[in-house]
Amino acid sequence: MAYRKVCDSQGGPLVSDVLNCSGALDLAWEMKKEELQEPGPSLDHMQMQHVDCQHSGCSNTGPDPDPELMEPIQPPVSVSPHGRFERLQEDPNYISHFTRASGHKGQRHRHCLLLRYFIAAAGMFVLGLLIGWFAHNPPAKAKQLTSDSSDLLEELLKRISPDKIDALHRSFSILPDDSEEARARYLHSQWVGLGLTGVHLNNHTVLVSVPGSSPNTITDSSSNQCFQPNGTPCDQPGSPDMAYAAYSAVGSIKGVVVDVQYATEADLRRARESVNITGQIAVVKLGQAPLLYKLSLLSEMGFGGVLLYMDPCDAPPGRHIFHQAFSVTLNPGGNPTAGSQTNRSHLTSLLVQPISAFLAKTLLSSPSTGQGDRCTPLAMPAKAERKKITLNVENQWSSKKIYNVVGYLKGRKNPDRQVLLGSHHDNSEGGGASAIMNQLIAALTEQTKQGWVPDRTTVFCSWGGSAVGNIGSYEWGKVNSVVLQSTAVAYISLNSPVRGTETLRATACPTLLQLTSDIQRRQLLSCIRGGNCPGPNVSTLQSPGDKSFVANMLGVPTMEFAFEQAKAETTTFLSEALFTAESPRTIDPLFKFHETIAKMTMEAIFRLVTDPVLPFYPLDIALDVQNKLRDGKAASPALLSAAASLRDHAAFFQSEMMRPANDPKERDPSHVRMLNDVLRDLEKSFLIPQSPPGVYRNLLYSLPGQTPQFSLLRFSQDAPWHCSDATTSACRPPAPQGGACLHSVSHSRSLILEAVRSADTLMCFGLELFENYPL
Repeated sequence: MAYRKVCDSQGGPLVSDVLNCSGALDLAWEMKKEELQEPGPSLDHMQMQHVDCQHSGCSNTGPDPDPELMEPIQPPVSVSPHGRFERLQEDPNYISHFTRASGHKGQRHRHCLLLRYFIAAAGMFVLGLLIGWFAHNPPAKAKQLTSDSSDLLEELLKRISPDKIDALHRSFSILPDDSEEARARYLHSQWVGLGLTGVHLNNHTVLVSVPGSSPNTITDSSSNQCFQPNGTPCDQPGSPDMAYAAYSAVGSIKGVVVDVQYATEADLRRARESVNITGQIAVVKLGQAPLLYKLSLLSEMGFGGVLLYMDPCDAPPGRHIFHQAFSVTLNPGGNPTAGSQTNRSHLTSLLVQPISAFLAKTLLSSPSTGQGDRCTPLAMPAKAERKKITLNVENQWSSKKIYNVVGYLKGRKNPDRQVLLGSHHDNSEGGGASAIMNQLIAALTEQTKQGWVPDRTTVFCSWGGSAVGNIGSYEWGKVNSVVLQSTAVAYISLNSPVRGTETLRATACPTLLQLTSDIQRRQLLSCIRGGNCPGPNVSTLQSPGDKSFVANMLGVPTMEFAFEQAKAETTTFLSEALFTAESPRTIDPLFKFHETIAKMTMEAIFRLVTDPVLPFYPLDIALDVQNKLRDGKAASPALLSAAASLRDHAAFFQSEMMRPANDPKERDPSHVRMLNDVLRDLEKSFLIPQSPPGVYRNLLYSLPGQTPQFSLLRFSQDAPWHCSDATTSACRPPAPQGGACLHSVSHSRSLILEAVRSADTLMCFGLELFENYPL
């Protein structure tokens, strides 16, 4: 194929090999001329006349060629739909145009006729053989898959049904051995049988915090009455489920009860002004901020112990938790004691114990409360006498093996680009997630048996140790981090897919917001409620779960779909409380909600492993950054300028680079691969070296609030009043003397500015790259 420049404004015919055009398009690449040479002896007698082409037209200085012997070349032209260049294709009849009829014309004509008759006879003979063969051997009536992606997606979705998910959950729930190892080995055998390749069952020995032989206790010093965490007196049988805080400090502490509500800045300020808080015991509600961040503030302020509870006013509708205690983990992720048992300086020094709302009401002397619209939040009355209690925590440390199961569905065109799908199997709640996972694997592998192969590899992961700090996902991620940094494209979480039936919640990083919203909107068109469906509810809120490692450490885009009982804004950090898990069959008897989550997840997988250009939208990241900087108090002029530059370059990159690459006529594999690598790495620009405890290092994830804001700036603004000059876990980096942590605000701004500029630099690099190596 030969290329040449053409005029962008002239409409004259192309009659020459050389055009001198003043308005020609300036192409960004060089094109090599190809000499069109006719093989055979006839070309030895051919003489071509040179033709000069001027701007006004062409003039011939020699005699006109015989029109019977030579025809003008009119090469077919196909113009790019984006006007970037024109392709000139060789005429397949080129030889006949330039072949001279010099002699023995009749003889050659007879030879050609004989040759044509021979070819026709041979063709008829072969055709007869083929007809006879297929008449006696009819082909098998196998269903041929259409190449249309929407039809293929429909085929995959049809393979998902609630009955199949129910059957898979039933087989998982009737295992004779309910241990984590038994569940992991069962999943391993299932995945191998379904046809995944490279299925691995690996284990990690870690140090875990477990309840002691007897429940932790809270004793009222004035009445000498002892309570178990759920509020039951110690001399009565308690709940068989042990409520505790994994990785809490152990021991006994005596102190005054201090009501700090949600441990916000205002709550803590009031508490410090009302009582000497050093060595006292704080009573804290879950919600509004990460638990680890709250504990870091309470530790910095000098509290000695913490009692956690969930206010019934915050509980999901229909969930009666007044007399229920729960468990939490204080492990930020992974094996918390990679060194020795005695070196646990990064975990809290506080004695922490979850309690029921009933016991919290007793300790706070709070008026009676209800639940729902007429609920009165628990709070200590202003004139109430503060109770003095003794908190006894007797957690134990033990070594334990946790098991991960990982399997692969290999891609064909880009097998080294991976889409990860993760769930967990370490408790009974994980049965629903495992059933959805197995249903997805079965549907995909059945489709591959009919000849379909995805472009990218899908990695299926079932994690162990999730309840005590996502240990399985962290340990596997750390071992494979070098590979994942270059191969992981996205992570889809099935951490807890059906926690209720009231609200469909979708969370995603800004890169995947558009894809997540599109999937949710399409699936809700066929709603399981017959017209009473919730609208699309997609957010970038940080939420606990197995995706935290890839989002925090690798900067991999993540997404998750889940049904729950309340609005996402109120449950973001309430899900840190682990109540006694309800069976998936109890929550969703017909498994219709499980089916919806499975189909939405299937569509996400399909798009991510088959779309030639990854369905990532850099402009959404730029808009999200500007949205979080709308509060002028937190943004500097330099930061606003960098955000505007990122938006301009992201918009140009998305329109001028991504859209042409989606055109099959202009889709060059090497170009698309370079483009996808830029899209894949964009989110990595927003990883910061350190963040406050419990807060994502990835700046693109936000926390619940009235207005969107970078979580790093939110906590930096809260820090000055309670930070000391010493280095603390709540203030990073250490403030200079006399600064009272005011430097942390400016430092946070500089970290955000550096991240935005890094992302802008990557966009500019992509634009320059494709200018040098265009389509």
